[in-house]
Amino acid sequence: MHPVLRTVLQRLGLGVLTLLVVAVVIFSTLSFLPGGYAQNILGQGATPETVANFNHELGLDRPAPVRFAEWLGNIVLHADFGNSYAGLKGDIKRPVSSLIGPRFYNTFFLAAMAAVIAVPLALILGLLAALYRNSWFDRAVNAITLTTIASPEFFVAYVLMYFLAIKNRWFYSLSTVDVNTPFWEHVSKAALPALTMTLVIVAHMMRMTRASVISLLSSPYIEMAQLKGLSPGQVILRHALPNAWAPIATVIAFNLAYLVVGVVVVEVVFAYPGIGQLMVDSVSSRDMPVVQACALIFAATYILLNLIADIVAIVTNPRLLHPK
Repeated sequence: MHPVLRTVLQRLGLGVLTLLVVAVVIFSTLSFLPGGYAQNILGQGATPETVANFNHELGLDRPAPVRFAEWLGNIVLHADFGNSYAGLKGDIKRPVSSLIGPRFYNTFFLAAMAAVIAVPLALILGLLAALYRNSWFDRAVNAITLTTIASPEFFVAYVLMYFLAIKNRWFYSLSTVDVNTPFWEHVSKAALPALTMTLVIVAHMMRMTRASVISLLSSPYIEMAQLKGLSPGQVILRHALPNAWAPIATVIAFNLAYLVVGVVVVEVVFAYPGIGQLMVDSVSSRDMPVVQACALIFAATYILLNLIADIVAIVTNPRLLHPK
């Protein structure tokens, strides 16, 4: 078996094992949260008998391993995350997937908007900073990116909201959308949250691109390319950048994962109806099936993007592509 294929299969196996461990942690951790859905719905004055009957109706009085096996089996075999507790009070059951589906689309839409802007911008700024290192441009870009890295997401969001939505009314201050919102209206309402996330993540990718390219400029093959008379731009694009893809791809994957996983704060600030906002609301109401599904989706997204980064790093490694 080719070394690349063998290593990729090993990474995939480790990813599946990691996701299984994460599922156990998510289920067990949420089970230890104080209070519960019964106490939240029935109130503090509910008698223990009433709470016990309510938990029996929801199936929460069964052993935790049994509930975990049933929950995980339904997800693996049927892609079924169960039913929301909020929909079990009557005869009508509300599947968790029906709640998550539209919210996940909104979150993916927002993350895609931010990624389309952030990734090319970070690569261009990183390459220019490496090409003109120690110049005024390099210092200015580094100062701006360090400022955005040090600023919390909610602070950046509120600053942009004040100047771009309240003071100048160029964007919407609240990003309220639904399934019937037209595409371009969705784009305009999600523009400010996407801009916030872009400013937060572009700094990491830009600095990693700059550092990776600069670290290769002292290599012998780079010196040979310079002695051949190639321009600095040709040296960086043709020789340095292809060999710097491994760390750059890793940091891009980390930041793309953050676009989905770390979007919770931005969605709450702008009242954007994504999966992060749904998770916050479900934690407040102790709707554990929805919280577990959201947490598992976040974990699966993070693991998947890191697997992609590992595979890109492996494929771009000449030592594996050309084994002796």
